[in-house]
Amino acid sequence: MSEAVIHPMMAPGQVPAASAHPAHGKERGEANKLVKRLRRQVGQAIQDYAMIRAGDKVMVCLSGGKDSYTMLDILVLLREAAPVPFELVAVNLDQKQPDFPEHVLPDYLKARGVPYHIIEQDTYSVVKRVIPEGKTMCSLCSRLRRGALYTYAAENNFTKIALGHHRDDIVATFFLNMFHGSKLKAMPPKLKSDDGRNVVIRPLAYVREQDIVAYAALRQFPIIPCNLCGSQEQLQRKQIRRMLDEWEKQSPGRIENIFGALQNVAPSQLADPKLFDFSALDGGGEADGWLMQSKSED
Repeated sequence: MSEAVIHPMMAPGQVPAASAHPAHGKERGEANKLVKRLRRQVGQAIQDYAMIRAGDKVMVCLSGGKDSYTMLDILVLLREAAPVPFELVAVNLDQKQPDFPEHVLPDYLKARGVPYHIIEQDTYSVVKRVIPEGKTMCSLCSRLRRGALYTYAAENNFTKIALGHHRDDIVATFFLNMFHGSKLKAMPPKLKSDDGRNVVIRPLAYVREQDIVAYAALRQFPIIPCNLCGSQEQLQRKQIRRMLDEWEKQSPGRIENIFGALQNVAPSQLADPKLFDFSALDGGGEADGWLMQSKSED
């Protein structure tokens, strides 16, 4: 793998200067619109879900991919004009994958002036030992990575953990859980970890992936590809993403509508008796009798 190149640094949200050519001026205008859109969407998500409060110490999980770079950049931009003070610290987990360019993130963050910490934990060897050759390593790798980051956050008094999942990730996860897990479940923009020690936020929850791709190219982030271990994204997720891409081509705006549906749930119009008390609609008291009768007939 060739070494990533650190491009000349621009301030968060800054776009390249336009030349005198009219086309370049138009490109700069579109770039400014993109920056404003990302700033507005991230700010709205933070407000809607009360993601960041005064005095928060936010651990920004930085993987070296386009999503986490964009998240950090926009959060730094928003912090400058935020109505409340909060702290940002970038944290990366070095999983000791072969040929991982260890210098890239420290060099980038030092140049940006962003406080950071690199956790070193050889999860790569664990995954290679446990997962058979040829099988995807992503699931176990993700669990080990999440455990290491959550532990570090709890031990260092971080009040929030920021992850770089975007709107398209949330919608894809919804269909993965529905098709393969029989659950109406996605990625919430804000949640408390199972052990209760950490609050996780997803500031990019309203942001389209295509906008992140465009922003990463505009800002010339030193991207570290997630293929160092030879593993690829899960096949099921790839299939879901292809399905969603095709839907979006046929009916533009469909993904946005699906995400909107996740924000507009009507429990009484679904079929989960744990979520809605259907027996209360007619006074209740009959369900047990029917259950006993059906069991006796069996």
